[in-house]
This record gives sequence, C-alpha cells and structure tokens, in this order.
Amino acid sequence: MFVVGASGAGKSTFLKLIMREEKPSGGEIISNGYKLSKLKHKDIPMYRRTMGMVFQDFRLIPTMDVFDNVAFAMHVVGADKQTIRKEVPKVLNLVGLQHKARALPFQLSGGEQQRVGLARALINRPKIIVADEPTGNVYPNMSYEIVELLNRINKAGTTILMVTHEHNLVRDFHHRVIMLENGRIVADNAEGV
Repeated sequence: MFVVGASGAGKSTFLKLIMREEKPSGGEIISNGYKLSKLKHKDIPMYRRTMGMVFQDFRLIPTMDVFDNVAFAMHVVGADKQTIRKEVPKVLNLVGLQHKARALPFQLSGGEQQRVGLARALINRPKIIVADEPTGNVYPNMSYEIVELLNRINKAGTTILMVTHEHNLVRDFHHRVIMLENGRIVADNAEGV
C-alpha cells in the first residue's frame, strides 16, 4: 500500500502513529494484533519487532560493513552467531548485495545503501515493512528497482506500507493508494486489494 500526500498532509504523523511514537487522539489503531492506544510503554519494543523499517536517509552504521549492518538487527533480538552467519548471506543475496558484504557504507551507491537498509528491515522476517520515502535519496532508475524489490517481497507474503512523493512509481505499481490531506484520508484507491 502506498501513502501519498503533499508536505504537511499527515504522512509523518501517520508513520509515528504506526510506529507507536505517538498515541492517537481518538479512535483505535490495530497493527499486527496490537491495539496501539492500549499498548504499554514496556511492550513497544516487542511490537516494533513485528515490523521492519526502511528510511529515506538509510541510517546505516558507517563503521560497520554491509554484513554487520544487517546482522546488527539480528543481534538486537538476541539471535545466535550461527543463525546470523546463515541468514545474513541469504538476505544479501535477495537484495543483490552478496558481493558487497564486506564493503563499508561510504563505498556504496545510494541505491546500494538503500538495499542494505531493506535487507536489515527484512532480516528478522517481519510481518510488515514500513518504508518512509525509500526512494527519496536515490536516482530515478534505482527508485523503480527499489520499489520492484519491495513488490517482490510483498508477493512473497510481507505487507509493505510505503510513504512516497513519487506519483510515477505509484502509477506504475498497481497497489492500494491512500491519499492524505490535512491529516485525513481524502482518497483510498483499493485497486490492488
């Protein structure tokens, strides 16, 4: 599903609500079986483990190579070294970066850095991936490649929620589109549902 809207439409607030960085002022948000307005502060980290995040600015750790940037997400959830050594290469292969496992982030193009971010979001097999402007800092041809990769991940069973300004991408990939304006849904094209 794509979430679109002009600056100030409420996209960032929507993401903060989904990530439970903010509580809704009314109504209820249910995500991955969690009622977010009732979620206790101590349970927020467990809820967030049900999702992967992909950011516009990549948020890679500059002193860690590609393998370790992806493995970091597994360390956080307590995965053992053997599982990490087995799973990270699989995910790097999925995003086409197996040959860059020992490269540092500054040695990668913007598109490659974004694919590392996507691999990190995927590594713990989340139910949902929230992608916040994942194509905002990459070249247009790489934007299409990133969304195509998200599309393939979606077809394999993972829910993708992508916030974007790139209307051409939205038109090329026929999925549900929610348009926000002043914090409200003004259009919901459930074409892809």
